[in-house]
Amino acid sequence: MTEIFYLEDDETIAMTVKEYLSGKGFTVFLFGTLEEGRKELERRMPGLVLIDWNMPDGGGADFCKWMRSRWKELPIIFLTVRGDTRDIVSGFGNGADDYVTKPFALEVLYSRIEALLRRTGNGQGGYLSCGPVQVDTDKMAVLCRGEEVTVSQIEYQLLVILLQNKGRTVTRERLLESIWDSNGNYVNDNTLSVAMKRLREKLGHPTCLKTIRSFGYRMEEET
Repeated sequence: MTEIFYLEDDETIAMTVKEYLSGKGFTVFLFGTLEEGRKELERRMPGLVLIDWNMPDGGGADFCKWMRSRWKELPIIFLTVRGDTRDIVSGFGNGADDYVTKPFALEVLYSRIEALLRRTGNGQGGYLSCGPVQVDTDKMAVLCRGEEVTVSQIEYQLLVILLQNKGRTVTRERLLESIWDSNGNYVNDNTLSVAMKRLREKLGHPTCLKTIRSFGYRMEEET
């Protein structure tokens, strides 16, 4: 089931769109400010984002540009009353995939969403994230604060395992077993310690990557 993040400060419009799209099989999460949406985007990746141009705490165009700089493949649609040609051009220029002007027919919005997902795929599938750290599993690329980071095969595997278990402690024993199974090579406890140390350094020592003394490691969102 595709998840949609909808950033909209008009509660009536937001609830109408949510109710309709929920009936079409989507799971819609509403955010009344850009900051609320940003925090949730840094926790996990939706399949698509709907965003209004004018939000209480900033402009949707700049927020769209921020999203596109971090997630190249994330489908984004503007829903806005701003139908001026310059605004539409600006919306696309800042990274939007489509632009729907209010008022709009819900059936038309649904058709545009379906068409966009057919072209781009579901944005959720290829990303794992926690705090400033993201992994594009389709490209096997690691990013931190939007910048790609070069990591070794073992470092990449460690990060993916931790992100797949975000919020749960992964023991050193399980990490060793997982890496062994993936590579078919022996990885000892010291190798794991060195790889984790190097991974932390390459990611700029993110606070979301925690050491659980005497047990293992955990990726955990900051509250």
